[in-house]
Amino acid sequence: MKKKVLVGMSGGVDSTVAAVLLQKEGYEVEGVYMKLHHKEGYHEQNFLKAKRVCDYLGIKIHFKDFSEAFQKEVYNYFVESYKQGLTPNPCVMCNRTIKFGKMITFADEIGADFVATGHYLKCDGAFIYEAEDLGKDQSYFLCEVKKEVLPRLVFPLGSWIKEDVKKYAADIEVLQDFAAQKESSEICFVENTYDEVLAKHINIDMPGETVDMQGNVVGTHKGYMHYTIGKRRGFFVNGAHDPHFVLDIRPETNQIVVGTREKLAVESFEVTQLNLFEEKKEFECRVKVRYRTRAVSCHVSIENEKAKVVLHEPVFGLAKGQIAAFYEKDKLIGGGVIC
Repeated sequence: MKKKVLVGMSGGVDSTVAAVLLQKEGYEVEGVYMKLHHKEGYHEQNFLKAKRVCDYLGIKIHFKDFSEAFQKEVYNYFVESYKQGLTPNPCVMCNRTIKFGKMITFADEIGADFVATGHYLKCDGAFIYEAEDLGKDQSYFLCEVKKEVLPRLVFPLGSWIKEDVKKYAADIEVLQDFAAQKESSEICFVENTYDEVLAKHINIDMPGETVDMQGNVVGTHKGYMHYTIGKRRGFFVNGAHDPHFVLDIRPETNQIVVGTREKLAVESFEVTQLNLFEEKKEFECRVKVRYRTRAVSCHVSIENEKAKVVLHEPVFGLAKGQIAAFYEKDKLIGGGVIC
């Protein structure tokens, strides 16, 4: 007899198929739709999609409003990070505090043994692993999830290929329109651009100086919050013949530092706010410094709750505030914030 599982349902194809598969495996399934923000029209249509599936499966669905917690833990973190000239990753923070934080608490309230989502990754109760479909793998976004919740996580799509999930959905009548719907690849609360979200709270249009690595003024820009490390366009450099990239952001003086691509190369960096799934002070591993980048081999040494990462090959465009995720082969061993 399988135990009770609470499935986070977004109204999308992945979480929907996850619920179907778990019911077929014999779990007692209940769904939960989590309202995280106040984007107009977003929740109403998605909840109706999720409810239609749950009605078809004959399972209960809950509607939980976590928008207050989301505002405090994710949205405010996003805005404040940009104010400080950092590059945040709100999806990582949402997974830690909401999807595998608040959702776990709610699972306890209804007596659910496990929680599940449509994420593409694997979990054996002790560690998280990369998904079979590496093009869709989302393990990076769970590197900050608390270790103690790992035994309760179930990811039915970890061994699936995305195209097979869509084909599977297309063969079930109630899911056919799910299989054809466009995927969302943007952060859920961002309507069009990051700038539009930030502009609601702060003045992001503050023309300032573009400087080189020696501090010489070489041009102008439209406001430091428009930029992230590695950005190539949107600022002016006097008499530049080679492409220039943002190397650093100085919020206190509203300056951006620019230089040629080779100046973006980084061979070592530090990581704070560490979250590790095993106790080690020194180890070899691979590190991902952004979601859509190749993991690079490195040596990690930890002292005073901070990791020093020495890369075996340089990476380009390392951004303070972004997330570094550590892997041993396909096993995620934790992560932290690049400082």
